Amino acid sequence: MLSFMRKYIKVVDAVNYRMGRIMMYFIFVMVAILLWSSISKTFFLPSLWTLEVAQFAMVAYYVLGGPYSMQQGSHVRMDLFYGAWSDKKKAQIDAITVLFLIFYLGVMLYGAYDSTSYSFQYGERSPTAWRPYMWPVKVIMCFGIFMMLLQSISELFKDIATLKGVEL
Repeated sequence: MLSFMRKYIKVVDAVNYRMGRIMMYFIFVMVAILLWSSISKTFFLPSLWTLEVAQFAMVAYYVLGGPYSMQQGSHVRMDLFYGAWSDKKKAQIDAITVLFLIFYLGVMLYGAYDSTSYSFQYGERSPTAWRPYMWPVKVIMCFGIFMMLLQSISELFKDIATLKGVEL
């Protein structure tokens, strides 16, 4: 079981690390899109696509960068008591709370999958003037939630190893 946990953590952490490092630079894509939006509105005809593409880019940035943020421990945490606890106490609390997160992400993934299959089935489009298909952003959303779920399980395995006193 321990070797499975080691391999799982190694693979999931490596994938999410690389994906997170790539998504860090995606902020520049959003800036470029919004810069073009401002320039086109000021000097040319306004582009219909810019704000919606910026929103889609933000979804990708947020959802695909989430697992990396979790892996690095850079998400927001209430540190009133947590910072003073020992590593074992932190692992106990984290192991309990990550179970709630895994349940929540499972429900989110179910809903995201259902919404994505609806988009494919009926050719769902945005209600804006540009009317892009919605399935690409929903596929990204499903993939991001799935990767966050895998990273949550990885964090659970790390907490279990800490509680057992095992070095991974």
